[in-house]
Order: sequence, then C-alpha cells, then structure tokens
Amino acid sequence: MISVTETAAKQLHALLAETPDASGKGLRIYVETGGCAGMQYGMELGHPKEGDEIVERDGVRFIVDSFSLKYLRDATIDFVDELAGAGFRIHNPQAARSCGCGTSFEVEEGEGSKPAS
Repeated sequence: MISVTETAAKQLHALLAETPDASGKGLRIYVETGGCAGMQYGMELGHPKEGDEIVERDGVRFIVDSFSLKYLRDATIDFVDELAGAGFRIHNPQAARSCGCGTSFEVEEGEGSKPAS
C-alpha cells in the first residue's frame, strides 16, 4: 500500500489547478532503469490506464503502473520545499541504497528484477 501525505495532496491539487486540460489527470509515478544507483523514479501528470493502482487523497489521484508498484510497496509520497529544491519525494522502505539526488535507488537482491530500459 502506498501512502500520500497531506502536503503532497495539497501540492498536487494546486498543480492541477494551474494545468490546462487537467480533468481526470493525476500524478503518475513510475520506476525505470537509470540514475546513479541503477533505478530511478519518474513522475508526470497523466490519466490512469488499465491495471494501474490509484491512490486518492483529498480529491486528487496518484497513479502507479502495475510494474512499478512492486518497487513502491509501502512507500510514502511527500512534497518538500527545501534549500536543495522543492518537489515530490518518495520515501521508499524497499530502497537498499539511495542516491543523494533522491530520485535514484537500488533494491536488495531478490526484490524483483530491474525494469527493462
């Protein structure tokens, strides 16, 4: 199960309010190969597709495809505004190692195969 903080939901609501043609869209979160730790998170506004997991919070949707879901199990989606920058952040208990950038991670052996590039 993926959790979403109140701060992340509020920020997504504000982002969608500023986006033309945002009706039905949510924040799509996915995992792909790349980054300095081997795997990286990606995010974009998009519509749900068949097989996606949808987490709703405070009237907005966070969307995860079925493949990425296994890498994001028990993760928390947050929004931070820090000196190093502002943005959505994923706190992932499955990440054995994370890069300083916060978007790249590595899972323990046996946590599943890496996604195809």
